[in-house]
Amino acid sequence: MKTALLSDVHANLEALEAVLKAADERGAGRILCLGDVVGYGASPNECLKLIRERCQVVLLGNHDSAASGGPEAARFNPNAKAAALWTTRTLTPDNRDYLRSLSLSDKVDSYLYVHASPAAPRDWEYIFDRFDAEPQFQFFTEHACFIGHTHQPAIFERSSSGCIYLPPTRLLFHSAHRYIVNVGSVGQPRDRDPRACFVLLHEPAGEIEFVRVPYDIEAAQEKIQAARLPLVLASRLATGE
Repeated sequence: MKTALLSDVHANLEALEAVLKAADERGAGRILCLGDVVGYGASPNECLKLIRERCQVVLLGNHDSAASGGPEAARFNPNAKAAALWTTRTLTPDNRDYLRSLSLSDKVDSYLYVHASPAAPRDWEYIFDRFDAEPQFQFFTEHACFIGHTHQPAIFERSSSGCIYLPPTRLLFHSAHRYIVNVGSVGQPRDRDPRACFVLLHEPAGEIEFVRVPYDIEAAQEKIQAARLPLVLASRLATGE
């Protein structure tokens, strides 16, 4: 069984379509989304339609919550807040209700899935480095926890000697170690690689593969500009920053 793990689509339809095509071509039999389907981009309803059709598990992200009536927008920077308010106005009532129904975390097989952190999913903590990751391991018992939120793919491996960072590459899980894996961002990467990112989980081997997918960035940018969203939300797509 191959499972495609997506996160942080951020209403980028072009990136999502490219990733779903890549997942299909690689034989993914299941697709899980770790949150933030909306926010920043200009195609929230279109992305939600695809996610609802294709994903067996969909989690709540902070931008999903903000766009569906949650309090998160009050803590956003001006660009993110403007996008959240625009998304709230643009969402269909059915999609707004759907976002409100989503869970913060889920357990599938021997893995935990959460948008931000296992310690406090609703606090939207960021796990950027091994120092952020180290204390998180006490808050889950599964072999691995898969997350998104930072838009930066990463692997944090915990063994008896401590927690280390591993670059996002193909990795076979060690049976005696535990992991936190950031699956990166489909719609707004921030690791200086503008290509969409997702993870392919190979089971029962316990192997992960990071996949980068080019997509039509200019088309996504034009939609953001046409919607009169902050221009930085379009320009950053080209640089992955």
